[in-house]
Amino acid sequence: MNEKFFDDYKKFIVAPVDEKLNGKESFDPKNYASHYIMTLSIFDSRITTLKDAGKYEIDVEKSIKTVLKEFNRRHHERYHLQLLELDKFKNYFVLALSSKTEFETNEENDRISFIVDKMLTNPFYVGQGWFNLIGEKGRIARKLFCCSFMKYVIENQDHLKIDKKFESINGFISKNDEIKLVKNF
Repeated sequence: MNEKFFDDYKKFIVAPVDEKLNGKESFDPKNYASHYIMTLSIFDSRITTLKDAGKYEIDVEKSIKTVLKEFNRRHHERYHLQLLELDKFKNYFVLALSSKTEFETNEENDRISFIVDKMLTNPFYVGQGWFNLIGEKGRIARKLFCCSFMKYVIENQDHLKIDKKFESINGFISKNDEIKLVKNF
């Protein structure tokens, strides 16, 4: 065989789509039609706060980040999940769900329930060992989360502009280099 036959093979390399994206595509809210804020708590919980999950050898923050990264990699064409709040001294955490399609008002509950119960539960339940966090009632129902949600609507943000100019952020940076959110009415 002639060794030079495949000399120009680099012109024919096509990277697989999933490998190229691999969940590293940056989140741009403009690419999504609707956004929801979801509060998730453990159904039939055996723990009082998320900090207590350590008793069952579960690192809650690491588990959540692992599942969300995989979820976003797999479902980047339709949905995006982002962790907004995680306080280990509370018994819930808050996620933002963004969907590329708008949910009809009468189907919001069914669609979000499907995402939580079918798409999120198994990776947490089996993959991260969260079945240890629920009691017998939860195991029988194979239900991991209680979920409440509200549609996130971006309000008019004209109040951020002052005479069509943006204020300088330098005045808000304190001496210890922390940036604080200041809202003027």
